[in-house]
Amino acid sequence: MGRTFVIIPAYNEEKNIGSVVRGVLKVLKTAEVVVVNDGSIDKTAEIAKKAGATVLPHPYNLGYGVALQTGYKYALKQRADYVVQMDGDGQHDPKFIPNLLEPVKKGKADVVLGSRFLKHSYQAPFAKRMGTAVFRKLVALIIGQKITDPISGFQALNKEVVKFYASDVFPTDFPDADVIVTDHFAGFKIKEIPVKMYPSATGKSMHSGLKPLYYIFKMFLSIFITCIRRKERIKKRAG
Repeated sequence: MGRTFVIIPAYNEEKNIGSVVRGVLKVLKTAEVVVVNDGSIDKTAEIAKKAGATVLPHPYNLGYGVALQTGYKYALKQRADYVVQMDGDGQHDPKFIPNLLEPVKKGKADVVLGSRFLKHSYQAPFAKRMGTAVFRKLVALIIGQKITDPISGFQALNKEVVKFYASDVFPTDFPDADVIVTDHFAGFKIKEIPVKMYPSATGKSMHSGLKPLYYIFKMFLSIFITCIRRKERIKKRAG
């Protein structure tokens, strides 16, 4: 069967984290749910623990990518066979977790991305739709594979990918399309499946304010550097 860990980065998600954890455990009763409490100043940690999660604390807010990598390192240390990553704000529906895991467990993919745009409708803000469209085309051009949702944070990974992400190759700022390109050059098999996603209940976004401008600049730069580094250097750096 293999050991499955579900990693949930969370920052001030006291209103949602309990139902998210319980939803995961209802679907995967034997999984270990790991909430990385990224410096929350509310009751996120307390509620997550009460709901049945293992809570890994950050002393202050270090950001989404760092929180994910904390979870990867913990899962690697605990000898995880499979990892699912999802958000703590209720956007990702836990009932799709078995669908994400199936191709990984059957060896058909190393990374499975949950796409909100395959078979399901999702109304994203205009700026996000445009950004997704740009990176969708760019990723397809580079890796030769159509990815409809290159910014999806709802994913399943095998242990080799977890080990890879626990290294310094993983971009801990805004890990999105650049990670897909990195995975491709590292030789991992990538697959996309349809999932249902919902708007954030809190309305919060890590792409608020001036962050979208920085995000676009950083993502193009990261993809450019990844293309220069390519397969051999990526694998060597990951160790």
